[in-house]
Amino acid sequence: MVAAFGYDREEKVLEVVFRKGSTWKYRDVPHSVYQRLCKADSIGGYMRDEILDVYEAERVR
Repeated sequence: MVAAFGYDREEKVLEVVFRKGSTWKYRDVPHSVYQRLCKADSIGGYMRDEILDVYEAERVR
């Protein structure tokens, strides 16, 4: 599901590159959510449960 991800702590933006090639930015993501994502046993599962459809998302072109 996820190929790579990064976080801008100052802007509270999580950027995610999905394996199918799309890149998305999730806004107003707390640093604690990013930390839990980094430690998750299943990155895809955590994304589905805690980030997708929870935070405002914008596709990066």
